[in-house]
Amino acid sequence: MTKIKAGIVGGAGYTGGEMLRILINHPDVDIAFVHSNSNAGNHIYEVHTDLFGDTDMRFTDALSTDVDVLFLCVGHGDARKFLDANPIPDRVKIIDLSQDFRLSATSTHGDKSFVYGLPELNKETIKSAQNIANPGCFATTLQLGLLPLAAKGLLNSEVHISATTGSTGAGQSLATTSHFTWRNDNLSVYKAFGHQHLNEIGQSLNQLQPDFGQTLNFIPYRGDFTRGIFAAIHLDSQLEEDEALKLYHDFYAEHPFTHVTSRNIDLKQVVNTNKVFLQIKKHGSKLFIISILDNLLKGASGQAVQNMNLLFCLDERAGLRLKAAAF
Repeated sequence: MTKIKAGIVGGAGYTGGEMLRILINHPDVDIAFVHSNSNAGNHIYEVHTDLFGDTDMRFTDALSTDVDVLFLCVGHGDARKFLDANPIPDRVKIIDLSQDFRLSATSTHGDKSFVYGLPELNKETIKSAQNIANPGCFATTLQLGLLPLAAKGLLNSEVHISATTGSTGAGQSLATTSHFTWRNDNLSVYKAFGHQHLNEIGQSLNQLQPDFGQTLNFIPYRGDFTRGIFAAIHLDSQLEEDEALKLYHDFYAEHPFTHVTSRNIDLKQVVNTNKVFLQIKKHGSKLFIISILDNLLKGASGQAVQNMNLLFCLDERAGLRLKAAAF
């Protein structure tokens, strides 16, 4: 089989670095180029130092359309600007990791349309798509915690969510709240009740439960760790625990990265993997769901590669059989 030729735009950031780590070891992919205006000419391992010994490639500020797939690992708002400045032939599949095309109202650019790339929701549509809008990290975490209920029309009360993300979720640009002297030994709330991923989440829940109009009370926290999202969700439910577990197991039975349990779970089980773990418990009238993932992998670059695998009819798990650090 001829290998897929991939280009990466924005290769010097966190998501670009994760994309490189995956694709360098992907059995069906050759990396054609890695674009970075600020690092053009530098070896990739000068920025992503853990890749020393894995590749001698250099960043480039030149673009090539002689690729099969183009990953846009750029900031929010920058993907649309990039496509405005750089026309991409229709034969090239685009996977955008920004938020520019995730909502149905903004999912087109000229003659290009983007499919929302959450495989557990849209797998069959993704397989026949040309361009993918990769979901946000919080959005992925919380949707996977709620989709099975929406699919059965069981989201009938307010949903309460507390979720903590690692510092890599803020990207590489330095800010007061991302500097280690502020972040270490610290915890803070941000964008309470108004996080931008709520629009994505609501859109997907309405796709499965059109009458869903309940409030999502979402409190995001900045955590004192680098990678991962730990989300605790609760809502009123008449389901018994065994019924809820069966509902979740059945919904995710054909999805290789999402795993359901009633046992206690912890973040180290999923960090450095493309897995999502869901813990389902019942406490009185409350259904309690914990959803955990790695924000840079299943929440970003890993999910983008999962989408690429689906686009090119590969094994969905190709290049993504990654082991958690665990200790």
